[in-house]
Amino acid sequence: MATGMLHIDLDAIAANWRALDAKSAGATGAVVKADGYGLGVAPVAKTLAAAGARWFFVAVAEEGAGVRAALGPDVEIGVFSGHMAGDTGLLRAARLVPILNSAEQWARHQASLPDAPYGVQLDTGMNRLGLEPADWATCRAEMEAGPLKLVMSHLASADEPDHPQNQDQLRTFTEMTAGVTAPRSLSATGGILLGPDYHFDLTRPGIGLYGGLPFTDATPVVRLSLPVVQTRDLAPGETVGYGATFVAQAPTRIATISGGYADGLIRAMTGTGVLYAGDTPCPLAGRVSMDLMGVDVTHLDEVPESLDILAPHQSIDDLAEAAGTIGYEILTSLGGRYTRHYEGGVS
Repeated sequence: MATGMLHIDLDAIAANWRALDAKSAGATGAVVKADGYGLGVAPVAKTLAAAGARWFFVAVAEEGAGVRAALGPDVEIGVFSGHMAGDTGLLRAARLVPILNSAEQWARHQASLPDAPYGVQLDTGMNRLGLEPADWATCRAEMEAGPLKLVMSHLASADEPDHPQNQDQLRTFTEMTAGVTAPRSLSATGGILLGPDYHFDLTRPGIGLYGGLPFTDATPVVRLSLPVVQTRDLAPGETVGYGATFVAQAPTRIATISGGYADGLIRAMTGTGVLYAGDTPCPLAGRVSMDLMGVDVTHLDEVPESLDILAPHQSIDDLAEAAGTIGYEILTSLGGRYTRHYEGGVS
């Protein structure tokens, strides 16, 4: 088989949810956007529902319909992008909760789904989505009079516990929601770790469920094994890959691995990336290309059938550091060509 094998530990996802739930002062939901952060929304969402999650969050209504199909009628599904033009039929059919972000979205929802539940996002300083204080003041009374399910905001700097913006946003959210009777939500994974002052009624962990920072106590979720297509022996002075950027300084054995930037293994890890043969690191040799990359395996007594690029010795955040990015990008970029193998959980 020439495709990589992506091992996904659903029990680890459930364990991470339970750990973050134990840290949360109120209820705990789950963010499953981007196809469950690239791991398959149906098995991921089913596992989280079995663990106890009752609120699920997606980026767009189309994603929400997939979650509804997987989980049935007994959970709430919030759509961060709100009520966009053209969403009405899907919101109605899948019984989704749009998280309204503007007075325009509020007007659209009133006109097309006047009796359907909704949430509201407030902008407390991130300046990305949400009602500004003036718009909230104008719409608040009408919004609270309807079937308002949730009032939320989002922290911009929660991954940096000492960042002053965290306290500023907490203060703003507290002031803007004073007297609100609907459940309130401010924190994703980073906010949960800031402590109970940030938790309110519902937390919304995302990356921490899937083994990523800033949840340093997370149980690893993924292992990615890439097959060796071919090996070759180089003489000193021979090169590997596009641009001849790797030059053998001594007799060198190179394994050509099936995997590249078409599979989410981004080109920026060229020169710094490492794969593993069990416990033994094997550095990349030459540029990462679309489907293939070279790995220096000279020091191995025997070249295995596959090498691991995500494994106990290299997390998504370790690989991200080598590529100059973040674990979110590594995880959500993992390509569709991998064979996905689920372990445990509810699939």
